[in-house]
Amino acid sequence: MIYQGNSISVSLLEDGIAKLNYDNQTESVNKFDQATIKEFGEAVTALEQSSDVKGLIVTSGKKVFIAGADITEFVGNFKKPEGEIASWVFDINKTFNRFEDLPFPKVAAINGASMGGGTEMTLVCDYRVMSDKASIGLPEVKLGIFPGFGGSVRLPRIIGIDNALEIIATGEAQKPAAALKVGMVDAVVAADQLEASAIDLVKKCIAGDLDWKARHDEKINPVKLNALEQTMAFNSAKGVLFSKANPAQYPAPKIALESIERHVNLPRDKALEIESAGFAKAAKTPQAESLVGLFLNDQAVRKLAKTHSAKAHDIKEAAVLGAGIMGGGIAYQAASKGLPIIMKDIKAEQLDLGMSEASKHLSSGMARGKVTPAQMGETLSRIRPTLNYGDFGETDIVIEAVVENPKVKHAVLKEVEGLVKDNCILASNTSTISITYLASVLERPENFVGMHFFNPVHRMPLVEVIRGEKSSEEAVATTVALAEKMGKVPVVVNDCPGFLVNRVLFPYFGAFDLLIKQGADFVQIDKVMEKFGWPMGPAYLMDVVGIDTGVHGAEVMAEGFPDRMKPDYKVSGQILFEANRLGQKNGVGFYKYETDKKGKPVKTADPQTVELLKPFIDAPKQFEDQEIIDRLMIALCNETVRCLEDNIVSTPAEADMAMIMGIGFPPFRGGPCRYIDQIGLQNYLALCDKYASLGKAYEAPQMIRDMAANGKTFYPQA
Repeated sequence: MIYQGNSISVSLLEDGIAKLNYDNQTESVNKFDQATIKEFGEAVTALEQSSDVKGLIVTSGKKVFIAGADITEFVGNFKKPEGEIASWVFDINKTFNRFEDLPFPKVAAINGASMGGGTEMTLVCDYRVMSDKASIGLPEVKLGIFPGFGGSVRLPRIIGIDNALEIIATGEAQKPAAALKVGMVDAVVAADQLEASAIDLVKKCIAGDLDWKARHDEKINPVKLNALEQTMAFNSAKGVLFSKANPAQYPAPKIALESIERHVNLPRDKALEIESAGFAKAAKTPQAESLVGLFLNDQAVRKLAKTHSAKAHDIKEAAVLGAGIMGGGIAYQAASKGLPIIMKDIKAEQLDLGMSEASKHLSSGMARGKVTPAQMGETLSRIRPTLNYGDFGETDIVIEAVVENPKVKHAVLKEVEGLVKDNCILASNTSTISITYLASVLERPENFVGMHFFNPVHRMPLVEVIRGEKSSEEAVATTVALAEKMGKVPVVVNDCPGFLVNRVLFPYFGAFDLLIKQGADFVQIDKVMEKFGWPMGPAYLMDVVGIDTGVHGAEVMAEGFPDRMKPDYKVSGQILFEANRLGQKNGVGFYKYETDKKGKPVKTADPQTVELLKPFIDAPKQFEDQEIIDRLMIALCNETVRCLEDNIVSTPAEADMAMIMGIGFPPFRGGPCRYIDQIGLQNYLALCDKYASLGKAYEAPQMIRDMAANGKTFYPQA
C-alpha cells in the first residue's frame, strides 16, 4: 500500500501500475471536502516519493465516481473576501497540478456520474475511459459559479473552445456517446470491462504505443487556435449562451466565458490564476449565494420528506377519482414511475381524455427518444380505467381529483370511503378547500389528507401534503411516500385557506390588482416582473391559470383572510370574468391568444382589455419599475412570513422551495425568505413601513419586526 486514508487509497496492482481509489468510508458518495482534498495532497506526495510506479489508474469504490466539491462547505467559504476565495481555490489547484505533472501516464476509469470537481479530477489525467452507464459534466453554473479546480482551463485545451464553452456555460451532463464524440473521454466500454480497459491503456502508454506526454503538454500550453478562429468561437458562444441565460440574472456563464477568453492564450499556471479570480468573482454574487442555498434547501426538504414518510404503510396500488386533464396527469405520473393505478370516472369520454393525456406525454417522450414503444406500452398497462368501484377493495391510497366544489367532493369522498379497506388513505387534490372541512363527512377523518398537485402534473415538481385537524401521522406519511414514489418533492403544510402556495400567491395578485386600480399598465407590470426573473408576469400568469379559476380562488381567500385579501373595489379578474374573458382557455383574457405553427398559444396585447378596465380604474399613471417590484414582492413575502408565523409551514427552506417549485419564484433569488435576507431585514422593514398605508398586506408581520430588532436572519450569516 502506497497510501491509505479515509477517502483515498493508493496501491500497486501489477507491472508497476498503481491504483488511486476514491472510496469515502464515512459517506455514501465521494466528494471533495476539506478532508479529502488534504488526503489527495498526501496521496500525491506519496506518489512523488515512490520509485515503483510506472503508471496509474484513478477509480471509485462508489456507484458515483465523484460527486464534486462538498457544497455544504461553500456557504462558509463564500463569505470570505474575494481575494481569499481566489487563494483558496488556487492552492487546491496546486495539488491538482502536482498530480498532473507526475512523471508517468495516468488514466481515469469513470464508473458512474462524474460531476464538477470529479470531472476536473479526470481532466488532470492523460486519458479517460468511461463506463457505458456513466455520465460526466461540469454543472457549477447551476450553483452560480463555474469550474474552479482547473476545469475551465483544461477542457478548452482538450476538446476545443466551442465545445468547452457549451458544456461549461450550460452545466449539462454528458452521456457516454456525447462525451466520446467531443473528445471529453477517449473510450466508452462496458461497466465490467472498465478497470481492465484503463489498465490496458496505461500499459500502452508505458510501452510507447501512445504518446501520453504529448497529451500532458497539450494541457499546460495555450490553446492551439489562431486569433481569428478564437474570436469567431467566442462571439458565436456569446450570441447563443446569452440568449439562453440573462447575464443580469445568471452572471456565472458570462464570467466563465470572459475568464476563458482571457486565459486561453496563457500557460496553465497563469491561466489558473485567472480562473481562480473569476471563480471568486462569481462566488461573491448574490446569485451564487441564492443558488447554493437553493441546492442545500432542496437537500433539506428531501431529507424532511424522508423523515415524514418513515411511518408510511406500503403502497402497492393507487387510484385516482376524476379522469380529466388533472386526473390523467396524476395517473400518468404514477404509472411512469412503476406504480399501478386505477383511474375512475362516471363518464367514458372522461376516461378517454385521461388516457389520451397519458398517451400524449408518452408520445412526446418517444419523439424525443426518451421513451421506447415497449416502455410506452408498459406504462399505459399500469393505468386501469374504470366506470365503477369494483377494483377498489385492495387499493392503498385514493386521490380524489374531481371538480373544485365542496359538495361534489363531499359526496365522492363519502361514497369511496365506504368501499375501500379500513386503512386506505384518502387524499384530496384540492387547491383551496379546507381539508378539515372536507373531512367532516367522513367516518375515518384520520385517514384523510390533502394532496395538492400543480398543473401540468408531469412538469411541476411540487406536491403540497396538507394535514387536517384530524389527519393521522400515518396518513401524512403514506401520502408523502406516494409523492416520493411519483418522483415529486412533497412539502407538508398545515390546513388553512389556500394552504401555503395559493395563500402566498393571492396577495401577489392583490398587489397587482391595486396597481391596476391606481392606473398602472398591466403590460408594463408583466415586463417589469419578467425582467425581475419571474417566468411570466402576473397578468400573463392569471391568463394561464384561468381567469375563472383565479376568481374562484380569490373568493375563497377573501373569506379566509378578509383583512388583507378582500378588496373594497372590483378587481381586474372579476371584470374580465364577467366579460367571458377566461384567459388562454378561450383565447382572450388580459391578452389575446393565437396558436403558432407548433400549436402553442402566443399572446398579443389587446386594446379591448384596456377599454374594459377603464371605467373601474383611477386615471392612468406611470409607475417606476422599482415601485412595481417592491409592492408585488412585499405582499408575497409578507404572506410567506405569516405562514411561518402561523406554523402553516415549518421552515424557511420549505417555504422558499415551495415558492420556487410551485409558482416559479426566480431561482436565482433563492425564495422569499432568502430575498428578504439579501435585502436586509432593516431595509425590508423600511419598505414595508413605506407602503403600509396601502393596506394590511403591506404591513410588516411581527416576525419581521422581531427579527430586525434582534439582528436575526432566516438563514445563518457569517
